[in-house]
Amino acid sequence: MNDDFPPGNSNGGVPQAQTRRYRFSVVWLVPIVAIIIAGYLGWRGLTGRGPLIVISFDTADGLTSGQTEVKNKAVSLGTVDSIRLSDDLHHVEVRVRMTAAAGRMLTDHARFWVVRPRINGASITGLETVMSGAYIAMDAGEAGGRYTTRFTGLESPPGVRSDQPGHTYTLITQSLGSLGQGAPIFFRDVVVGEVLGYTMPSEGRGPIKVQIFVQAPYDSYLRTTTRFWNVSGVQVGLGAGGLKVKLQSLQALLSGGVAFDPPDERNEKNTLPPTAGQETAFQLYDSAEDANSAGYRERIPLVTYLTSSVTGLTKGGRLTMFGIQVGMIDDVKLQVDPATGKAHVRVAMELQPERVLDNRQVPPDALAGLLRMQVASGLRASVQSTSMLTGESEIGLTFVKNATPAQVEMEGDAMVLPGQAGGMSGIMDSLSVVSDKIAAMPLTQMGENLNSLLAHADARINSPDTKQALTALRGSLQNLQVISHDARTEMPQLLTGMDKTLKSANSVLSSYGGDTDFQRNLQQMMLQLNDAARSLRFLSDFLTHHPSALITGR
Repeated sequence: MNDDFPPGNSNGGVPQAQTRRYRFSVVWLVPIVAIIIAGYLGWRGLTGRGPLIVISFDTADGLTSGQTEVKNKAVSLGTVDSIRLSDDLHHVEVRVRMTAAAGRMLTDHARFWVVRPRINGASITGLETVMSGAYIAMDAGEAGGRYTTRFTGLESPPGVRSDQPGHTYTLITQSLGSLGQGAPIFFRDVVVGEVLGYTMPSEGRGPIKVQIFVQAPYDSYLRTTTRFWNVSGVQVGLGAGGLKVKLQSLQALLSGGVAFDPPDERNEKNTLPPTAGQETAFQLYDSAEDANSAGYRERIPLVTYLTSSVTGLTKGGRLTMFGIQVGMIDDVKLQVDPATGKAHVRVAMELQPERVLDNRQVPPDALAGLLRMQVASGLRASVQSTSMLTGESEIGLTFVKNATPAQVEMEGDAMVLPGQAGGMSGIMDSLSVVSDKIAAMPLTQMGENLNSLLAHADARINSPDTKQALTALRGSLQNLQVISHDARTEMPQLLTGMDKTLKSANSVLSSYGGDTDFQRNLQQMMLQLNDAARSLRFLSDFLTHHPSALITGR
């Protein structure tokens, strides 16, 4: 009997196996759920995983592998995967794993730049990265680009985003001054755009082209005749109106700025000029005054020749009439005649009648005749000082009294106005004429005659005859004083006697009676005596109040 086999049944067959049922344990749910979550995350990671792109920067300052994100409008579009130096060691290559949603944005129009704290002029950007760290910003650019995975990053933020409405324009200037990238564009003191950059001319010659961007809806204000001017820094001027200081804003002081105004001029149909199109080029003027002067279309060239000092007279100076600006000075040049050796200064000017005259008042074709009439009436061009402190001068058109007759001559297209010394030179010339006349006077002979006259007068005064005459005059005055005193004393008695005489005469007339010639003559005589008595009474009163009248007169 084999002990290795269990005992069987009585029939000697194999025993039947017995089965046991096991119940499902809750413990198995944990790994199952973990497997499902891991599978979902893996599937989501594979489906949401975008392409791997390479961005080239000059430096990797602020970038960290696995942490630095790529964002557009604060939405994460990828994460920096790795950072390494390029093969030429001139820049760094940042590999970024983008999301699947960002795959359609990866065209050659896309731009990338690192957002970090920056100070540009008066503006400070990127302060939010002080706590959160730097990140890479992305601008998808315009649609329709070619798909690519290699990009060259920008070292500074672009001035214009692809989703920002507006237009770009070009300004032409000879010098930038303090104008730089990011400088604001002002429209009535409101910032409406910024300077994108500038392009230097080839070989350093020619004008500089400045690219600017104007936001919507302000870009619709730009017309083909709009004028731009530079408002960079502080403009300080000392002229006839005193000290003038202009400051557009603190930002314009630090980073420069450009301003513009829409033109007010209208064409013959009373409509505004057409709106400026994309990439329209405008002239950039140095100041608002230059920009306003450029808007005057009617210009009459004038020339005058001066033989007096023109100190302080420069190109761009003012041409005035009665103190009101009517034009500008184009050129000041010294000319010498080799044949005679005579020298004079040629001053070229531009008369801008639109500053003061309306075309409806004086048509442009009538201005030449008007100038000829004014020159015949004494109109002359002279140098006038506008500031004694700075020495600045201008050309003034003034009417001279009793001026030498002159006529307008032509020098090409320019009208030649007669010149005359003015300002300090005119004053010195007048003083020179006066001094010449004084020098021509016989002052020495006049002095000798005056000394002789004084000597004879002194001898005459000290002579015995003069002393005797003064003594006699003193005695006469004393006698007049005595007579005045006696007259004041005896005059009342004389008047009283005359009154008594008149009364007696009246009584005689009354007793005589009758209307005879004797009576009429006697009445007339009494009236005359009455008038004489009244006159004596007035004389007595006057001498009482003014006794000195007997000596000095009334």
